[in-house]
Amino acid sequence: MEKIIVYVIPLFFVLIGVEFVYGYIRRRNTYRLNDAISSLSQGLISQLVALVTQLFQIGMYSIVYRFVAIFPHVRFWQTALGWVVAVVLFDFFDYWLHRMGHESAVMWAAHSVHHQSQDFNLSTALRQESTVVFIGWLFYLPMAVLGVSPEQFGIAGLIVLIYQFWIHTEHVGKLGWFDRIFSSPSNHRVHHAVNDQYLDKNYGGMLVIWDRMFGTFAEEKEKCVYGTRTPLQSWDPIWAVVGGYWQLAKTAATLPHWQDKLRVWFKAPGWLPDYAQASGPAFDLEQAARRYDPPLPLKANIFAGLQFLLLLLATAVLLWVADDVSYLRLLAVCTTFLIAFWALGLFLEKRLSGLALIAIDVIAGALAFYVLW
Repeated sequence: MEKIIVYVIPLFFVLIGVEFVYGYIRRRNTYRLNDAISSLSQGLISQLVALVTQLFQIGMYSIVYRFVAIFPHVRFWQTALGWVVAVVLFDFFDYWLHRMGHESAVMWAAHSVHHQSQDFNLSTALRQESTVVFIGWLFYLPMAVLGVSPEQFGIAGLIVLIYQFWIHTEHVGKLGWFDRIFSSPSNHRVHHAVNDQYLDKNYGGMLVIWDRMFGTFAEEKEKCVYGTRTPLQSWDPIWAVVGGYWQLAKTAATLPHWQDKLRVWFKAPGWLPDYAQASGPAFDLEQAARRYDPPLPLKANIFAGLQFLLLLLATAVLLWVADDVSYLRLLAVCTTFLIAFWALGLFLEKRLSGLALIAIDVIAGALAFYVLW
């Protein structure tokens, strides 16, 4: 599966380039280098995490399939119709996982990574969360019980994931009947928006009919403002991943009753018991539309772009050889690459010098070479 990701990475970047050029020519550019690097870094980090969490990625599913499946090895699953059913089933359970990612605070802490960008473009599609997998595998177990093999499950998931790439764009308008059945750019812009009428809507990955069936559909009508209602205000990729959990832990620590200390993790994001309701200013859409964008000189932006490309190449190489590397060595290399991505984020915030970033990258590269070869 990792090799498939390596094959599709060039295609993703070609399409990102096409979208950027199109937007630039039409004077509707939707890209900023710092935001794009942040989003793409999260995508690569999610792949690094996936390499060392295979037990949750596919392991638990495989165990349930082996011991609990009702219809394993049934020929139907290998027919064309069986493949369609497998993809639709994955999309259905993915709807509920996605919905829970917005309705449960602890799962929102994981999923919010995908929503943190204040831009909406194809690079945003690759801003994938890294920690949802620790809970998310539970939602797909009915497929294992029905007899969908782990291999078919993995491919169905990849199809649903790759489909969602193209719907992260502002350059495709409404598509008529297509919008009523499938997830589309218009439908998904709504999902990423923080406008009151768009909040927590349009969860469908491939099919928006789930949202229409279960009352979570909203049509795009006014201009979307993207991001999260509590803006990240940082390019630090580690803080982007752990910040939501940290805020939950801080909130739980202030509550006097142990029941509420637990509830705050599983209730809706922002929930507080009645006695602890916070008062503050109402949500300001205009304020949310102001983008976090600390300026960097042109040379620094070019340097950051080159550093990112080196990390991209290194990650692609690791994904390619991962099957032949022991777990402990894989864990060591993934950790060093994670530190390198963290350093790049700090550089974009002017919290780390270029020389220090180079030193970290050289150490990470040398350690990876030593461990792998």
